[in-house]
Amino acid sequence: MIIGFRGIMRVFLDRLYLFSGYLAGAFMLAIFVLMMLLSAGRPIGLNIPAADDFVSWCMAAMAFLGLAHTFKRGDMIRVGLLLEKLHGRKRQIAEIIALCVSAGFILYFTRHAVQMTYDSWRFNDMAQGVVAVPLWIPQLGFSGGLIILSIALIDELVSVISGNRPSYVRGSPDESPEEFVERVSQGGAG
Repeated sequence: MIIGFRGIMRVFLDRLYLFSGYLAGAFMLAIFVLMMLLSAGRPIGLNIPAADDFVSWCMAAMAFLGLAHTFKRGDMIRVGLLLEKLHGRKRQIAEIIALCVSAGFILYFTRHAVQMTYDSWRFNDMAQGVVAVPLWIPQLGFSGGLIILSIALIDELVSVISGNRPSYVRGSPDESPEEFVERVSQGGAG
């Protein structure tokens, strides 16, 4: 029963990260459409009220909703100068420490983002622009993205503690810089 639960949880989490990535893509598409409407509409006198506000809200949602998917795929920029020098158990311990520190910061940030969104809902804060939008609505992308990133970091931490290789590490841990350049030049992701 435990293996079945782990399998179901793994599928759920992977789909959550993928869905978050798709949502980020949808917000990017919304930014594109709004910007094109604004650009094409100016010469003909078409004005979209508060379009700049909507674009900025979409941009924030896109950035934060894409974090977990980007992290789990290994596409997020990491500074691994120290980790690349370590091997075996020492590297695993360093990865665990790095994930603990990352999770701590992101959980702290997430807690305050969720509190801000909740306060906006509770006090019925409205946007100051042309279109009065309750602020908690655009803040959901920000808070939701951070919640999903927090889940991804904790998921990764549990996985690395269990002895698995981090999912965000690309290539062999013992790969030399020359091998890395060769792999990237052959079309492998960096």
